[in-house]
Amino acid sequence: MKVGIIADTHDNLPMIKRALDIFTAHGVGAILHAGDFVAPFALKELLKPGIRLVGVFGNNDGEKAGLKELCREVHEAPYLFELGSRNILITHYIESVRDTLRKKADIVISGHTHEPEIQEGKPLCINPGECGGWLYGKPSVAIVDLSTSGGLEAHVIFLS
Repeated sequence: MKVGIIADTHDNLPMIKRALDIFTAHGVGAILHAGDFVAPFALKELLKPGIRLVGVFGNNDGEKAGLKELCREVHEAPYLFELGSRNILITHYIESVRDTLRKKADIVISGHTHEPEIQEGKPLCINPGECGGWLYGKPSVAIVDLSTSGGLEAHVIFLS
């Protein structure tokens, strides 16, 4: 299963739509969001394709009740769960993850810095950068294939 990874959408609907187009073109089976949706209308857009979305709250998600009402799979960070036989940890702040929790994960997904970064190893650490593009003007997302039998590989895709 391919998974689309996104963070820091910050209500930028045109970039969210572009990210969804990329995810659809790559045939992702789930979208993982590392926080800062900001408002429920941005989350509504992310839910339109009907692809499972799992995410965590970021520091700019002020309408937590509204976000949670739209999607029960938006959680407080950090959030550890299993998907495609892989243990995935999603957080907004990578600094907030204890080593004991990190060691349980095959993949650690974070956001907040607005800069894409992939650190290979166990766990594979992925920050997809900023989908919204407001801070650095380089909107990006990432994709990882969970079905590979060897090591996991992820890649960043720039939206513009």
